[in-house]
Amino acid sequence: MKNFKTLLLIAVFTLGVAGVANAQKVGHINFEKLVAEMPQTKALKVTMEKLSKTYQDEILGMEKKIEATQKKYIAESKTQTQTTNDTRAKELQGEATKLEQARRFAYQDMQKRQNEGLQPIIEKAQKAIEDVAASKGVLYVLDSSVGKGLLVKKGEDLFNAVKAKLGF
Repeated sequence: MKNFKTLLLIAVFTLGVAGVANAQKVGHINFEKLVAEMPQTKALKVTMEKLSKTYQDEILGMEKKIEATQKKYIAESKTQTQTTNDTRAKELQGEATKLEQARRFAYQDMQKRQNEGLQPIIEKAQKAIEDVAASKGVLYVLDSSVGKGLLVKKGEDLFNAVKAKLGF
């Protein structure tokens, strides 16, 4: 019985030391760089640039139309009645309001699509990091891109292993 207690005490001590050693296993990865280098992020960037160009062209067309109308109205203002000029001024104000709404909508739509496009990319990157960390026995993974806050990088850098896991 005394031997059993001694063996049990040794086993508990050994497991405790092993647990402390495992708790020390830390890795790090530059998450921003990983996401930026993913092919899906690059494809999203191209899509967003095309959408931005489309919105810019639409808004520029609206601006040119308003500008042309404004020049026409200014040129004709001396030959028109005050009532007509007031009506035209209100029309131009309405067009300027529509232009501002179009700008706001374009910005909001771009933000929404960017966020929707990034969400699955981020989830895929996080899943790959979790898988690589689990396969290497890493319990904690620090993001080395956040404020460049890692002063000592003694943990394992998982960047290349995660890139390989993601296939790029």
